[in-house]
Amino acid sequence: MGITKEVDSRKVMERIQTGDVLMVGGFGLIGSPLTLIDALTKHDASELTIISNNVGEAGEGLGLLLRQGKIKKAIGSYFTSNREAVQYYNEGKLEIELLPQGTLSEAIRAGGAGLGGFYTKTAVGTELAKGKETKAIDGETYLLEKALKADVALIRAQKADTKGNLVYYKTARNFNPNMATAAKYVIAEVDEIVEVGELSAEEIVTPHLYVDAIVKSGLILTKEGVVERENKRNDCKAHS
Repeated sequence: MGITKEVDSRKVMERIQTGDVLMVGGFGLIGSPLTLIDALTKHDASELTIISNNVGEAGEGLGLLLRQGKIKKAIGSYFTSNREAVQYYNEGKLEIELLPQGTLSEAIRAGGAGLGGFYTKTAVGTELAKGKETKAIDGETYLLEKALKADVALIRAQKADTKGNLVYYKTARNFNPNMATAAKYVIAEVDEIVEVGELSAEEIVTPHLYVDAIVKSGLILTKEGVVERENKRNDCKAHS
């Protein structure tokens, strides 16, 4: 990973290829990288596997990609926030892998930590355990869950410095820091970019070594050049 620099959202989408596995931060639309998702709707990559808590909302966030038919499979824990995801699944247009929310978070963390998987009692004896290995430990049955990794992570932070160190705003943090550790290439969308040294070392959550590119929220490249688009729903502070 080299030194992080600010790039245009559509330009950096060229990193994403058809068939890639993507991690996308957010809980609903809170802490979701909406500018990056918007840019991805204009990129020709398809057959994507999306690892995210949910698939946005109907026509918003990842819901836009769903309507475009670009998502082949969704791995997450809360899909009913977008009823269209349920509809697409029932129509055979979308594969879904459902994980309990804590399991999803730990699987992403394990991927970033270089682990192959972990054992948990959550979901033992349920439909979610079908086809998965179990193991008895101290008289208790545990389920093996594999770690999750991605080709690219699209994450959302409040601030970055020009090197790529990130800080987050309250609950908009959610899955974003773990996802930054579990992908080969990490693109961070932020509200503000400051100079190196302006962020306190104690407030930095994601070190710059995990971040490959930073994008200012609302920057979109058009044929005429870069323009700024107001996007209040993507403001971390508005969704804390």
